[in-house]
Amino acid sequence: MGEPAHDLPLHDLDVIDVRPAFTAADAATMQERFEGVSAPDMLRELLTGELAGRIAAVSSFGAESAVLLHMIAAVDRDVPVIFTNTQKMFGETLAYRDELSERLGLTDLRVFRPDPRLLRLKDEKGLRWSYDPDGCCELRKVEPLRRALLPFQSWISGRKGFQAKTRKALPRFEEDEGRLKINPLADWSKEKLDSYFAEHDLPRHPLETQGYLSIGCAPCTSKVRPGEDPRAGRWRGWDKVECGIHVAEKPGEEPAF
Repeated sequence: MGEPAHDLPLHDLDVIDVRPAFTAADAATMQERFEGVSAPDMLRELLTGELAGRIAAVSSFGAESAVLLHMIAAVDRDVPVIFTNTQKMFGETLAYRDELSERLGLTDLRVFRPDPRLLRLKDEKGLRWSYDPDGCCELRKVEPLRRALLPFQSWISGRKGFQAKTRKALPRFEEDEGRLKINPLADWSKEKLDSYFAEHDLPRHPLETQGYLSIGCAPCTSKVRPGEDPRAGRWRGWDKVECGIHVAEKPGEEPAF
């Protein structure tokens, strides 16, 4: 008879943790925790504390982007800043991005572009914006941002509640695909933003004085008329208010936590 078999040592199986980094309940807890805390103080606590190394800022380098980027740079200039270049941007936006990044001393500007393979398959002529703006935004903004956010568990958005009726109920903290999305300026008014620009001598987007109050891709951005929401110039003529990065809430609808 052969030697008796020896029991092989048992090892713990490798387990992949598929739980989201943040849940809606976490967002609600953060909302309550920072109630009444100023945006700069809130960012300072988060960027130097529990979210350090786990967070990025996402910026369009639009009409009011300088305020939030200035607050972040005042805490940590090394926080990654993600910019999705849809390849349909105004030249003025690209120049403003470079000017503002240099002025604030941002050290980690990450530019993401659409996947060229997907563009060849779904927008070879570059005209999808003219007949399917949702599909165009998915190709040129949503998909690149998903790639950009892969290393991070949380991100900072520059949305404000006053910009449109669909943003009036905007909270400071949201759960977004398992990440914590932070809107530090959710409750800031246009007047408060303008005061911050003046106080810190921040440069304005060159198109703002021409009547472009919310600036996205050139083909889908028009001037805002007197009395309109600041975002009324986006996708004019289409039943569309967001690019797909953010989920629009109906007017008066409370955010789901």
